Amino acid sequence: MTDRTELFTIGQLARRVGVPVRTVRFWSDLGLVPPIDRSTGGYRRYDVGSVARLDLLRTLRGLGLALDSIRQILDRQVSLGDIALAHARALDAEIRTLRLRQAVLRSVARRGSTTEELRLMHDLAHLSARERQQIIDDFVAEVFAGIEPDAPGAGLAQAMRGLPAELPDDPTDEEVDAWVELAGLVADPGFRQRVRQMAVAGSTGEGQPAYDLTPGLVHARDALAGGVAPESAEGQAVLGRILDPGLPDNELATLADQLTTFTDRRVERYWQLVGVLNRRPPFPPSVPVTEWLIAALRAALSKS
Repeated sequence: MTDRTELFTIGQLARRVGVPVRTVRFWSDLGLVPPIDRSTGGYRRYDVGSVARLDLLRTLRGLGLALDSIRQILDRQVSLGDIALAHARALDAEIRTLRLRQAVLRSVARRGSTTEELRLMHDLAHLSARERQQIIDDFVAEVFAGIEPDAPGAGLAQAMRGLPAELPDDPTDEEVDAWVELAGLVADPGFRQRVRQMAVAGSTGEGQPAYDLTPGLVHARDALAGGVAPESAEGQAVLGRILDPGLPDNELATLADQLTTFTDRRVERYWQLVGVLNRRPPFPPSVPVTEWLIAALRAALSKS
């Protein structure tokens, strides 16, 4: 009997390929390595083709392929290349998930997070990219409800959706922290109400200041950095370099109210967090400077 016609018992087949007998029997029962025939005693027998089939099956299982996928390959219903590509993509997704969980655990260890924070971070780490984006989309939908897309300032809605489609494959601690903080921020009813107030005011086009304050804000920035109190004589002198000292009180009051409407540290923090997740360079905060200017305006009004 030649090697091509030699038949093997299940034990001989198992030894030849290096697979436990119980595993071969299980796969054979599933029809993945069917016997060629049976002996007069009813024992299963296999040929060299069974050896090759079992060897391939063992290799594919070692790579982590599911038995259903392996069956399709063995039965030539799909190509090995197609299955390998699909499996590689599945592994990519699993690797991304594991890296994200690793980043979450590192962040927990570094932050000394509470149980509640750990639960939140765990839940966020298991969200799909679509589910993460949905959190922001729901926030934007609520805040900008009823505001026409072509209204002045309505572009803010689209900008507020500016999260990356997916967290990075290997997110940094800063990016994990940013996502956790951002998720908590947009879930806060107070924050939603504040952004809604800004969105409504911006949609009318009437809430924006009538003056271009950008050139003069450098003076306010210097005053803030130098510790100049906005209500002091020096602070009021700085205000005079930013705005025409002859402006009437009603215009000063309107300007102070407008700046107050569109100035909020948590809203600026939103943009900072989105910048972290989009891996943009950080930008210097502008809200403290505007707050200094608002305080200087209020002080001027109180002295008039």
